[in-house]
Amino acid sequence: MLRIAVQKSGRLQEDSLLILKECGLKVDASNGKLKCIVPNFPLEVLFLRNSDIPQYVEDGVVDIAIVGENLLIEEESKLEVLLPLSFSKCRVSLAVPKNSDIQSVKDFEGKKIATSYPSTVQNYLRKNGVSAEIHTISGSVEVAPTIGLADGICDIVSSGNTLFMNGLRELEVILQSEAVLVQNSKLSAEKKEILEKLIFRMKAVLSSRNSKYILLNAPNEAIAEISRILPGMKSPTVLPLAEPGWSSLHSVISEDQFWERIDALKNAGAEGILIVPIEKMVL
Repeated sequence: MLRIAVQKSGRLQEDSLLILKECGLKVDASNGKLKCIVPNFPLEVLFLRNSDIPQYVEDGVVDIAIVGENLLIEEESKLEVLLPLSFSKCRVSLAVPKNSDIQSVKDFEGKKIATSYPSTVQNYLRKNGVSAEIHTISGSVEVAPTIGLADGICDIVSSGNTLFMNGLRELEVILQSEAVLVQNSKLSAEKKEILEKLIFRMKAVLSSRNSKYILLNAPNEAIAEISRILPGMKSPTVLPLAEPGWSSLHSVISEDQFWERIDALKNAGAEGILIVPIEKMVL
């Protein structure tokens, strides 16, 4: 049986449980459970404090884990990243009060920064040739400038609403982060086989999230041009309609490309365009 660690609580836990659910795994995270066995897959899920997860993986207490990339960077972890998961995306940024004279990291010379990511901040300051005093605190970092503890902060930013509500402005992005799947380096052959099956499912889910199934009708003389616009996974499926001279084209398109191509599709003669979500996509 394979052991996976996920965050005990918070947004990362929600996103981690969602992808496991979409992989067809029945994970019972109710009533504050600290671990559960998946009944329909050889997997045990442990719910751990976020900061403890990398060490648990390194020590072999768990085999794999879903963790934020920013945490691995902060702890300078050597864990192998198996798969970027494209969720729980955020950035680690420097921020200062809205009325601060500080305009760049260079202006922090001789000043104070409050953060929960001291190693990340120190490395960034060193890279930019800046010497500043770092105050390491956990939680409520945003209040530090208000109470005179620091001239600025460095913290995780998602939407920026928390900074705005605390009278701060984002100054510089230190790093971009997302959830990643990591593994212990000493897995048995049996566990590696289970892991491969899990990764296969995850990739199918992730591929489907950014893809849509597109259906449209078009005159036959427009098929070649529309096929060029919609290459699909290989080429569009073309089915004749009851109306002579017309066909239905089915394909797969990346969601972030759709609005770029919709005008070209219409200009080429496409009509009755439908976009349908894809639940899984096996490549």
